[in-house]
Amino acid sequence: MPPNPAFKRIALMGRQRQNGTYDTLITLHDYLVDKGYAVVFEKETAEHVSPQKVNAVASDELSQTSDIIIVVGGDGSLLHAAQIAIDQSLPILGVNRGRLGFLTDMHPNNLPKIEEVLNGHYHEEPRFLLRAEVLKKEEAVAYVEGLNEVVLFPSDVAHMIDFDIMINQQSVCSLRADGLIIATPTGSTAYALSGGGPILHPELNAVAMVPMFPHTLTNRPIVVSADSHILINISHQNTCDAYASADGQRRVQIEVGDRVHIHKKSAPLRLIHPLDYSYFDTLRAKLHWQKGHA
Repeated sequence: MPPNPAFKRIALMGRQRQNGTYDTLITLHDYLVDKGYAVVFEKETAEHVSPQKVNAVASDELSQTSDIIIVVGGDGSLLHAAQIAIDQSLPILGVNRGRLGFLTDMHPNNLPKIEEVLNGHYHEEPRFLLRAEVLKKEEAVAYVEGLNEVVLFPSDVAHMIDFDIMINQQSVCSLRADGLIIATPTGSTAYALSGGGPILHPELNAVAMVPMFPHTLTNRPIVVSADSHILINISHQNTCDAYASADGQRRVQIEVGDRVHIHKKSAPLRLIHPLDYSYFDTLRAKLHWQKGHA
C-alpha cells in the first residue's frame, strides 16, 4: 500500500440481491487486507458473510472506523447505503453485481482498479437527494428521502388521484393521474425513464416531474430547478388516500386534504468514480445505444 493512500480505512456493504455478491465481498475484503488497508463490514452485511470472522461495525458508526464505503451489488444496494453515507459525510464507491449499474460502475473482477481509486486516482461527483414531507395543517408529520425519485401514487391500484401542483408558491396545474414521479438527474435513468421522462445529466441542478398516465394527454413531463419548492395538494375529490415513496424503499401515507412539500436535501451524496469514468459511455452501454461513426 502506498504511504499515503486517499482512503486507508474501508467499510464494505452489500445485500444478497444478485448472485455472487457475498463472494465478491469476501474476495474484496481479503484483497484489501492483504494490501494493508483497514477493512470492516457493515454489521448487517457481516451477518451474511459468516462463517468467516470479520470486523463488524454498526451502520451509524461507520464514520468512526472508515474513510469510504464500498457497496457491492446493484444500484438498489447503493440506494440503500446512500443515506448511511450522507448522514456521516462518507464517500461511496459502487461495485456492480447487478444488471444495469448506472451508479455501481466498478467491475468486481478488476480489484487493482478499485485499489487505484483508493490510492487517490478518482473523480468525486456530488449527487443531490429529494426530501418529501407530508404536511397536516402546516405541520410535517412524516417524510421520505430519495436519491433517485419521490413518487406519488394512489392507495388503490384501480384509482386515479386528483392533486394540484405549485412551484415556489405559483400554481402550475391540476392533475388527474395514476401518480407523479419527481426525479433527480440520478433517477432520470430509473423509474422516470420508463414513464417517458427525459434523461438529465448528473451535473444539472434540476428535477423532472413526470405524470403517470395522466387523464389529460397534454400533461407532459416538465423540468424545473432543483432549488424549487414543490407543493402537492391532495384534492378533497379523491375517494382514496395516496402514498409518497422514495427510491421504492420506504413509503408514507397521505390522506385526503394533506399536502406534500418536496425540496432538495441540503447534504449531497459523495459518489466516487474512477478517473476514466464517462457518463455517456455508461448510457451507451446500459441503454444499448449505437455508437456514432467517426
